[in-house]
Amino acid sequence: MKVPPLLPDEARQIAALIDGLSMPGFGEALDALLRRAAVFDLSGVFVFPYDARPLLLHDGYTRHVAPRAWAAYLGGAYLLDPFYVACNNRHPAGLWRMRDLAPDDFFDTQFSTSREVHPCVSTESGSLVEEIGFLVPLEGGITATYSLMRVKGHSGFSDAELENLRAYEPIVQAAIRSSWKREASRVFPQAGQDDLMEEAFGRLCADRLTLQQRNIVRLILRGHSNASIGQSIGISEGTVRIHRKNIYKRLAISSQAELFRIFIDHLNQQKLY
Repeated sequence: MKVPPLLPDEARQIAALIDGLSMPGFGEALDALLRRAAVFDLSGVFVFPYDARPLLLHDGYTRHVAPRAWAAYLGGAYLLDPFYVACNNRHPAGLWRMRDLAPDDFFDTQFSTSREVHPCVSTESGSLVEEIGFLVPLEGGITATYSLMRVKGHSGFSDAELENLRAYEPIVQAAIRSSWKREASRVFPQAGQDDLMEEAFGRLCADRLTLQQRNIVRLILRGHSNASIGQSIGISEGTVRIHRKNIYKRLAISSQAELFRIFIDHLNQQKLY
């Protein structure tokens, strides 16, 4: 099959991307190239180490969001992000809709709608319509996400747009891996850091909850239903309900919203702002 030739503008954009791999502007060149396939409002390349906060390799994002929400995200709320979870569970590489990675009750959680910890919800437009992302495996067993986001005033990404974007996946993978090779030695976290998952969820209620109950709290906050929690940790849905009732009793609360508030207050106490 004959391969169609590159259009002049497309060739120039690929050349700009290649030139940008040796400088911080590679992300802007990558955005410009992918906007040939689909329109998006915000973008970012997030590297998600397991034992440290995310690293922002390309920032087409933070100038549009509330600084307090961004600080809360970096301070621990990212642990609830489906892309973070997918990266640390070694999910297959490729382009994914967030809704295809998220737990079954995720979009009913406070995290997905909270202006306090969800940077995209805290944008001037005030709403994230959809987020999609390329998962890119990197050296060292970690994974990056190149997120493309649409905010209020737009529809979600169509299937046709996703197919158009997937045509650029080899370029996306190569560009991010190349940029990471340049950045890794400068910003990669040192070994021996505290496990941030335990920092955010364990110390939060370690004196009142058992280890299994803390694990259930993590899954509740990430948006898993009782049935999904039971399947994840190998207990019945009825047993999850009992654990959930006991968790709320021990924390002197009566709802998931109050549980989320405890988590937010914990982040605020970490002097993030």
